[in-house]
Amino acid sequence: MKASEGFTRGWASALTAVAICLSVWLLSVAVKVLPIGTAYAVWTGIGGAGAALFGILLFHEPAGAARIACIALIVIGVIGLKALGTS
Repeated sequence: MKASEGFTRGWASALTAVAICLSVWLLSVAVKVLPIGTAYAVWTGIGGAGAALFGILLFHEPAGAARIACIALIVIGVIGLKALGTS
């Protein structure tokens, strides 16, 4: 979304729209097998960690040890919620 510069750049805006649609569709697939609370928590966790990683990799945002550790905690939480949601 950052690359779209406020949805003024066509290719980045189109890519953002496709990514949003794909993300919501994947959430709808997940709620077929997971409780809604677990599916939504996993969806937002993946989105948050993914956004932070893309920021680091594509936009050269700071990648300090504390930031990486927090992203790792999100990923660990997502894995835990997924494991608990399917039992």
